[in-house]
Amino acid sequence: MSATTSRLPLTSQKDPAPVKNDERVRHISPWRSLLHRPEFGSIAGTVLVFVLFGILAGDSGMFNLDGVMNWAEVAAYLGIIAVGACLLMIAGEFDLSIGSMIGFAGMMMAVPSMFMGWPMWASVLFAFAGCMALGWLNGFLVVRTKLPSFIVTLAFMFILRGLTLVLSTHFSNSTIVSNVGDKISGDPVVSALFQGSALHGLFGWLAKTGVIGRLPNGDPIVNGIPKVLIWWLVMAIGAGFVLSRSRFGNWIFTVGGDAAAAQNVGVPVRRVKISLFVFTAFCACLFGVLQVADVGSASADRGLQKEFEAIIAAVIGGTLLTGGYGSVLGSCFGALIFGVVQIGISYTSFDSDWYRVFLGAMLLLAVLFNHYIRSRATTGK
Repeated sequence: MSATTSRLPLTSQKDPAPVKNDERVRHISPWRSLLHRPEFGSIAGTVLVFVLFGILAGDSGMFNLDGVMNWAEVAAYLGIIAVGACLLMIAGEFDLSIGSMIGFAGMMMAVPSMFMGWPMWASVLFAFAGCMALGWLNGFLVVRTKLPSFIVTLAFMFILRGLTLVLSTHFSNSTIVSNVGDKISGDPVVSALFQGSALHGLFGWLAKTGVIGRLPNGDPIVNGIPKVLIWWLVMAIGAGFVLSRSRFGNWIFTVGGDAAAAQNVGVPVRRVKISLFVFTAFCACLFGVLQVADVGSASADRGLQKEFEAIIAAVIGGTLLTGGYGSVLGSCFGALIFGVVQIGISYTSFDSDWYRVFLGAMLLLAVLFNHYIRSRATTGK
């Protein structure tokens, strides 16, 4: 036998040439890819709302810099809690205690600093720690008892609202704790993080150069970007990155799609759900702290019905009530629609009492539109 081994021809060792027009690979047009995006409906709705108010309130100052800051600030507050609600809903759960958590967080921040002599930074940390602990308890009860999160968080909605009222009346004999803003102004860390606006120098320079308007005393018509807008941007970018670019984000979608199947393939379902309840409580506390820093007082009725507005913003943004599908970007556009509508009505001749009627109709239309778009996208029509 020959000691040499035979070799295949060099051409036979090459990879086979790619087959053109492989019938196993379906081409998806850019339009159909866009239809598959959960935020498509909210982006279309945002464009429609801007066109509508551009016609109805175009010359009223709504789209001047100060008007933009007004409705953008309203959208930012809602956007912060909508981000948390969106992630939790994608995982297949709800948190109806968000609104009550906002008022409770403000009271937990105000009472220790105003009546117990705590420094403001310690009171803020106490508020965040307490709210996140309650968020953990919400999540633990849901995954431990397997009760619907709707029922568990509904109970906490009433519990927290009652505790907020008890704390307020016990310490201040009123439903409002005042003068908290002065205490915040005296704390450089808390003031820098949560109070007022940022980039004063930039806006002052823009006013001097004539880019933006000036008040009669020479100050810029807008003296900076409200810090709630910065927090909204940070929360949206961070949550969006986690949801779309991390393993934890894949776990969120998997848990919301089918928790049992996710458990079978090794996804830590309990840890994912509890973590999201904690994050949602963090968002609610951040809302409460920013609101107290902005208004200067804490009130027992703060955050009323905000849990429903956060859910509506997420649904308008394309998040399914059944879980497993949604987008942080879409929920942000949903919050933006809220801000534009809520403030924009005051710039038109319409009665502001129609605001919630408009929101209810917009929610119904958004759900129907998202259902229609997803049906066409999935059936290939």
